[in-house]
Amino acid sequence: MRIFLLLCLLALGNAKPYQPINVMDFMKNYEIMMADSSDEDDDGEEDDDDEGYDEDENCPAGCHCSPGVVQCSDKGLISVPEKIPEDTVMIDLQNNDITELKEDDFKGLHKLYGLFLINNKISKIHPKAFRNMNHLRLLYLSYNLLTEIPANLPPNVIELRFHENKINRIQKDAFKGLRKLHVLELGANPLANSGIELGAFNGLSTLYIGIAEAKLTAVPKDLPSSITDLSLDYNRITKVEVEDFIRYKNLQRLGLGFNQIKFVENGSLISIPNIREIHLDNNRLKKVPPGLSSLRYLQVIFLHGNKISTVGVNDFCPITHSGKKNLYTGISLFANPVKYWNIPPPTFRCVTGRRGIQLGNFRK
Repeated sequence: MRIFLLLCLLALGNAKPYQPINVMDFMKNYEIMMADSSDEDDDGEEDDDDEGYDEDENCPAGCHCSPGVVQCSDKGLISVPEKIPEDTVMIDLQNNDITELKEDDFKGLHKLYGLFLINNKISKIHPKAFRNMNHLRLLYLSYNLLTEIPANLPPNVIELRFHENKINRIQKDAFKGLRKLHVLELGANPLANSGIELGAFNGLSTLYIGIAEAKLTAVPKDLPSSITDLSLDYNRITKVEVEDFIRYKNLQRLGLGFNQIKFVENGSLISIPNIREIHLDNNRLKKVPPGLSSLRYLQVIFLHGNKISTVGVNDFCPITHSGKKNLYTGISLFANPVKYWNIPPPTFRCVTGRRGIQLGNFRK
């Protein structure tokens, strides 16, 4: 169930390019989860009766309300509207001009599950803005003007998105107490390695962390050991070293595309034996990274857009068939100077079929 929920969250909440999210999609997932977690049988007959529900006296001015949902997107709001019904589950405040979250903006909203504040101008959040939000699970603050992680985040949140703010520092214990957090998106912030303080991710058991489109020059060493999906694409990383992944033994997907990586140190990939997918495309590699043949579960490896000129017969596949649990479904080598007709056919002996190999002539 935990992995299923993670996949749903990632599918619904892709950060770039920016597209308004449909809050009702989240509401449907919420209702499904509530139905699964409840012993009572609800045939959903109330849904038809509530269709079109919108009482002016119970709905903020200019907003549209349906049972459990308040939609105030694209209204030119400069602050959070007043008189939000206390039984609200989802609040949609996307695409407004809100600059600040005040102490009492969400007072009394104890049932709130999702809060969507994407694409505003928020630069200040009161330390008590999220108090008593014990049911809040989804908090989207992407495309704002925040310079640091807000204090006192909701304790039971499972997804946090800060994509494309102005965050350049993550202080120690920034996410303290968020033991249920699964998804943390920090991409497109001016965040360098020096801006991540030791202990910044203390206490987290997060599954996905995204720090793409930042200013990282190396793989961060102090991320939660629980992560299964790490996105570091579009950074300034120049090399991969042995100590980079020692902490991340559960990693299943690794994104390092569009960096400046010139070499992968021998033994670097041994620490991630469960890896399924690696993106090393659009870097400056001159050869296939060592150690791929020892990764028994690796199925997808992207190496296109590098400077690879030769490919060895054992670069991808182990010598014995027993050394590979899962066959490759995708190997990309196009846009490299290697002449594909010089690659020995047995090189791809552990690939599912010809369609799993992407080759092509090198173009300058």
